[in-house]
Amino acid sequence: MTLRWTLLAAVALVAVGGTPVRADDAIKIAMAGPITGSTASFGEQMRRGAEQAVADINAAGGVLGRKLVLQIGDDACDPKQAVAVANQLAQAGVSFVAGHFCSGSSIPASAVYNEEGILQISPASTNPKLTEQGFKNVFRVCGRDDQQGAVAGAWLARHYPTGNIAILNDKSAYGKGLADDTKRTLNRAGVTEKLDEAYNAGEKDFSALVSKLKQEQVDAVYIGGYYTEAGLITRQLRDQGLKARVISGDAMLTDEYWAITGPAGEGSMMTFGPDPRSKPEAKAAADEFRKAGYEPEGYTLYSYAAVQIYAEAVKRAGGTDLAKVIKALHGGPFETVMGTLGFDEKGDVTSPAYVFYQWHDGKFHEIAD
Repeated sequence: MTLRWTLLAAVALVAVGGTPVRADDAIKIAMAGPITGSTASFGEQMRRGAEQAVADINAAGGVLGRKLVLQIGDDACDPKQAVAVANQLAQAGVSFVAGHFCSGSSIPASAVYNEEGILQISPASTNPKLTEQGFKNVFRVCGRDDQQGAVAGAWLARHYPTGNIAILNDKSAYGKGLADDTKRTLNRAGVTEKLDEAYNAGEKDFSALVSKLKQEQVDAVYIGGYYTEAGLITRQLRDQGLKARVISGDAMLTDEYWAITGPAGEGSMMTFGPDPRSKPEAKAAADEFRKAGYEPEGYTLYSYAAVQIYAEAVKRAGGTDLAKVIKALHGGPFETVMGTLGFDEKGDVTSPAYVFYQWHDGKFHEIAD
């Protein structure tokens, strides 16, 4: 599947849900993320969420009497491809992008959206730099790595005060940023990790790294990276007999992690926001997903909420004029499937929260800290 096909042919000018609309009447929006590549399961979550939100909004009469038309951009979690997608979406005339997933894609793409006057609301990019650039058109409905890392680092300091910990990162904007923020909090608590190591995204054989962890007999391994490599590291740890606790961030919150680890993933932990599926505001949308045989895990409802917020901001602004929509966004709050959300002056959510989840028997569930 080529990028051009994914971007331009996937939706054309038909509103999701099958309702034909005239191009000059439609509000063109997009979802951009990893439809292909090693993090494609998250791209699937985002696509499903955005499509369902568009279908529900259009079924309720659209936005100011106009239908939303959704286009899909595949960045494969690659920075260069993300910039290409952003430019193609600009040429296609979209006014809003729900995306991207990987911070390493969102950050370079945001420069294009800023230059082209397109609103960006990321459902998932957590690197602080995204909203620290000073772009007024950039928002996110998830938390930040300095918030997520603070929770993880404090937990590690409490449970492993001797510092018998290894901190790993995949060198990506997301993975390294999250690992660095976790390490910073850990060190501020007076605990120094035993090892701080990097690995390359896309690696399959971690035997040398695992041997080093085994030699040091660490009790905990914190992984700043995505589920594919985290799953392989976890499985190879267990294969070599190391029982260290594996802890990571939100990019491990997908069934694909367990598909890689199998029982070796038992007890693995990760940080993420409180599950929106448990909120009463999400029930109707979650029921629709389940009727279609899809469980709206991970970032599905985050993407749904991003589209919801844009639609409501356009209503409040009386149109799609970017300056007026931005003003409406800062005027919040917004009622969404994630509950009530508002934004600060940087575009970050005003009430971020992170909790711990744990894998058990192939499923993850929220646990008490």
